[in-house]
Amino acid sequence: MKTLSFFVTLGALVLNSCLGVSADITIKADGSGKIALEYRVSQALESMGRLDGNEKMPAVPAGKLDFERSVSRIPGLKLSKYGSKEVRGASGGRDLVTNVTLDFKDTGALLAFLDSAGSRATLVQEGQGSLLRLIFLDPSETIANPDLLSLLREVSDGYELGISLSLPGNARVEMIPPVPSAKLVSNGKKVSFSIGMGELLTLKDGLALEIRW
Repeated sequence: MKTLSFFVTLGALVLNSCLGVSADITIKADGSGKIALEYRVSQALESMGRLDGNEKMPAVPAGKLDFERSVSRIPGLKLSKYGSKEVRGASGGRDLVTNVTLDFKDTGALLAFLDSAGSRATLVQEGQGSLLRLIFLDPSETIANPDLLSLLREVSDGYELGISLSLPGNARVEMIPPVPSAKLVSNGKKVSFSIGMGELLTLKDGLALEIRW
């Protein structure tokens, strides 16, 4: 059984479209901290997928039991909050919103949750500073079929990918490559980034953030 991770779930979100995700990460000076996640899934989209014969496809986002199992496999990680509710969706339908808060004892636990494969979330030391690299979209994940891309952009309208970080030092952030429609703000120790899911789907060169502090 695979360990649940942020980027595995994000990949499912991108491929399924019509849903959004946000992550608010706090890293303290000793490397400990917390990550607050919110997943928003269109109930209509999930029903359509199951009617198409995808009953075996796991629900996105994963349930509480999936998080509990994954947390038990990552030393230093703790599930401190889990909740879900139905709300009005961006298109007027119903969305399932899931909120999860995880506490981590060190950055190793954080990275293990963000990317269990160790290729899309990395943290290295640069002199006396740190560099966190997050790869949200790999170029190999782009959608080549123009009709499918157009459909996914249409149904993903109103859904976003967002991430914010509170860091132990003043931050410098770079978006690679730059995307004019994305929102990127760096203010002291705080960094925030957001992009529409429909816009993310159209990127042909991938998307990454490099955050230094």
